[in-house]
Amino acid sequence: MSVHIAAAKGEIAKTVLQPGDPLRAKFIADNYLDSAKLVSQTRNIFYYTGTYKGSEITVGASGMGIPSIGIYSYELFTEYEVDTIIRIGTCGAYTSDLKLFDVINVNNAASESTYAKFAWGIEEELIPHQGNIFETINKTAAQLGNDIVESNIHTSDIFYRKDSAVPAIAQKHSCLAVEMEAFALFANAKHLGKSAATLLTVSDIIPTREQISSDEREKALRVMIELALESAVKA
Repeated sequence: MSVHIAAAKGEIAKTVLQPGDPLRAKFIADNYLDSAKLVSQTRNIFYYTGTYKGSEITVGASGMGIPSIGIYSYELFTEYEVDTIIRIGTCGAYTSDLKLFDVINVNNAASESTYAKFAWGIEEELIPHQGNIFETINKTAAQLGNDIVESNIHTSDIFYRKDSAVPAIAQKHSCLAVEMEAFALFANAKHLGKSAATLLTVSDIIPTREQISSDEREKALRVMIELALESAVKA
């Protein structure tokens, strides 16, 4: 048991899928995992452990934003000796070159956040995926016949902002999309020598204001979820 996760030692698998939303974690457990067991629900942040194609997998939420995923991923890596975390989430596209439902395998996360600097002394504003799971995802996507996009993304602390222009850091590092967690996950994994990847489904196109409807969202996320699961069994 850690400060924020109530699972006992041994109840968290070595590979964890980490959506932001607790109810998305429940959806994955209910629809994809065999013999899924709820191992933690502290603060209504659900963690389930079960099997997928015979491999033990945990799926549990990170919450929203850098501080939240910073806490949960750190405790998973350290208290529960997790080796690999695959974040699965949604993102907003800065460009209409991306389309709704596109799936991004994040190469690097760029951020103005001071999290990495003050937590671990990592000065860089651009942090790459960690370990081998990024390449495992690419190979698995090819085997499944899934077209995915490799891209840098912007991890922002800000959801609403006064200036509608693409932020300077996103322009500097050719970030095609924005989300709110990957930078902290990659920073923790880099500091601890762990493996981490982020898969994102494009849920809205910022310049055109297109967005996935609530009715389409479940179907849209299935491609990403299934790719993450298929990759997790090879981690």
